[in-house]
Amino acid sequence: MPLPLRLAIVALALAALDLAGGGAAHAQGGDDAFRSQIATIQQDQLFTRSRYGRAVQERIEAASRALQEENRRIETDLEAEERLLTQQRQTLAPDAFRKLADAFDSKVEGIRAAQESKSRAMTRQAEEDRQRFFQTAAPILADMMGELGAVALLDKGSVILSLDVIDITDRAVARIDTVLGDGAVPGEAPVVPPAPEVTTGSGAAP
Repeated sequence: MPLPLRLAIVALALAALDLAGGGAAHAQGGDDAFRSQIATIQQDQLFTRSRYGRAVQERIEAASRALQEENRRIETDLEAEERLLTQQRQTLAPDAFRKLADAFDSKVEGIRAAQESKSRAMTRQAEEDRQRFFQTAAPILADMMGELGAVALLDKGSVILSLDVIDITDRAVARIDTVLGDGAVPGEAPVVPPAPEVTTGSGAAP
């Protein structure tokens, strides 16, 4: 980054700190509530530390483990089916064996496509759940900004220089936990990625 641009960015950051410092000084001057025109937040921590975010992560991790276990079971079944097909090769006519082998190959490709589809669906679900979390948390953060008298809420990771006093992550996590809990809607089951049925039964029998 060119030096003049870097200095300009630092100057802007320092100006923001001056505003925030004025708000903090005002709070120390007798106002019971902390106030600042600029506040920062650590977005990733909102998700990973809040009850809502942890519940989403636990559901996705559980679904991922289930998919891995299913993949291992399918792999074991297909290996057994392949061994049976290899044994049948000794007793079948070449054309009959070729038909069975082609059918087995098609089956394997179909299963692979289905399992990859499940994995993609799980990834999409995780991203949608994360976006839903931030959309749901946005009004709560907006309320906190109003209480602080803040005109801007910045992601701390994108700020070059700031004072810890304007980081409201801890308070935001506590407020989100109070308002949203684990994000579950009473009477509704948690959303899990859809899983197409996959069967691996023996298709190699003559």
